[in-house]
Parts: sequence; structure tokens; C-alpha cells
Amino acid sequence: MDVKSFIKAARLRTLPLSISGIIVGSYLGVEYLNSILTTNSIKIVVWLTPIFWLAILTTIGFQVLSNFANDYGDFVKGSDTNRTGEARMVSSGKITPKQMKMAMVITTIITLIIALALIYVSFGKDNFGYSILFFVLGIASITAAIKYTVGNSAYGYSGFGDVFVFLFFGLVSVVGSYFLYTKTINFEIFLPAISIGLLSTAVLNLNNLRDREEDQKNNKNTLVVKLGTDNAKIYHYSLIIGALIFALIYVFLNYESVYQFVFLVAFIPLIKNIKTVAENKIPAALDSELKKVALSTFLFAILFSIGNTIF
Repeated sequence: MDVKSFIKAARLRTLPLSISGIIVGSYLGVEYLNSILTTNSIKIVVWLTPIFWLAILTTIGFQVLSNFANDYGDFVKGSDTNRTGEARMVSSGKITPKQMKMAMVITTIITLIIALALIYVSFGKDNFGYSILFFVLGIASITAAIKYTVGNSAYGYSGFGDVFVFLFFGLVSVVGSYFLYTKTINFEIFLPAISIGLLSTAVLNLNNLRDREEDQKNNKNTLVVKLGTDNAKIYHYSLIIGALIFALIYVFLNYESVYQFVFLVAFIPLIKNIKTVAENKIPAALDSELKKVALSTFLFAILFSIGNTIF
């Protein structure tokens, strides 16, 4: 068994994007807790809390499982024959389908164990209802990770991938991690959650713009295939601009310092990406943009979190 091939199949470059929502939700959750502490209480530091690291590890587990499942599922459906970008390990023969299925099972078990630890640390024995809710969310996340490309009803092949990325990378990730700390939800936390969800969807949209021709040949009816290239580009612009607008609304509603606008730095490469996408004529050239938008989303998460909690 070639470990390097499994590391490639895990697609490490996707991991910063997957934890962006956890960073935002955790920082804002800890900020809420610190705001209700008494004067003499010791402030909570987010990266010193076990909830933060368990949530990070759980999310990474879900993402790796999703990447393994995508590698396997696209091979089974024959979608990787002439793909652009990173080579897939099953279709290249470096990992057998049986080995990949076993890797998916092992990843699922490890991730579930970490998720259960996260639930216990967050809710203990006194919040059984919340524990059940988050356990169900965990199972739903695992199902969503696998069903993206695996099975006859794979939603990635019917244009619903964008919806699931928005929900799980954005709303579930940010609002869920916020709730793990606070045991409460307010309307405003949905604003940055929407921003993260829209930016994460923009990454998927770029991927699908790059692969549109091959996806269409292989009956992979992504939203890009359904919309067509021109409309998919307009959709892409809307995702990035929408993310900016919802982040700005949050800051205006909670304004205390000009430093809260530091997250705008992350939108410099994102606005440049809009120009690149608008001018693009060769879909394969969009591959390098995937990493830029994913890392810009990660940078946004860090700057937004710091700007709205530390300063």
C-alpha cells in the first residue's frame, strides 16, 4: 500500500478551506463567552480550548472522507478519464477500488470517534438533546461526503453539489461550531456563515467551470453544465460579491473598530479572480485559481475572526 498515494488522494490543499468555518464560528463563540464573563474572570483563548481542536480534526476527517469518496465515485462513473488538474489515484491505478473503500471505512470510524469526543467535551452528560442533534449532524455530514459522487443518486451529478457545500461548509460549520461554545444561536452569526458558504461554493463552481466539457460528456450535470459557461461566470461573481456584502453587514451591525474591516485584504485576490474568470477562454487555466480562492477564503476566515474579536 503506497502511503504517498493516499496522501495525494486526501488532497491536502482542500483542508484550509474546510476548516475556515470552524475558525470563524469558534472565534465568535469564544468572543461571546468572554463578553459575558465577570470583570475578574480569566479570558478564554480559542486555540487553547479542546473544542476548537476537536472540531478542526472532525472537519478534516469529513473533508478527507469526501475526497476519498470523490476519487472512488468518479472512477466508478468514468468521470476521470480525461480530467484536468490533480490526478486521481483510483483512476490512475495507484490505489485499487477495494483499497479506497477500505480507506473510506477507516476514515469514517476515526472521524466518528473524534466527533463523539467533541460532542462529549462540548455538552457532557447534561445536554443529551444537543448531543443527539450533533450526532445526527455528524452522520449527515458523513453521508453527504460519500453521496457527493458515490451511488446512483449522487447529488454531485445532478447539480446539487453547490447546495450541500453552502450548507455544510458555511452554515453547519460556522453556526455549529459557534453553538458548541455558546449553546445558543443568534441571527447575526448566520451572516459570516453565509459568507464562508458562498466563498466555498465559489471554489466548487471554479472546479466545475474547469471541468465543464468533460462533465457534460460523462453526464455529470453540475450546476455549471446546467447553466452554461456564461451564466456560471455571472453566478461566480455573485457568490464572491455576496460573501463580501454579508461580511460587511455583520461588521456594520457590530461595529467597534476600524480594524474589523481588515478582512477586506482577503478580497483583493478574490476581486482579481473575478476579472480572471471573466476573461478566461481556456477552462483548464482555471485550475490555478482554485487554490487562490480556497486560500483567500482561509485568509478571510482568519482576518475576519481576528478583526472582530481581538481588536
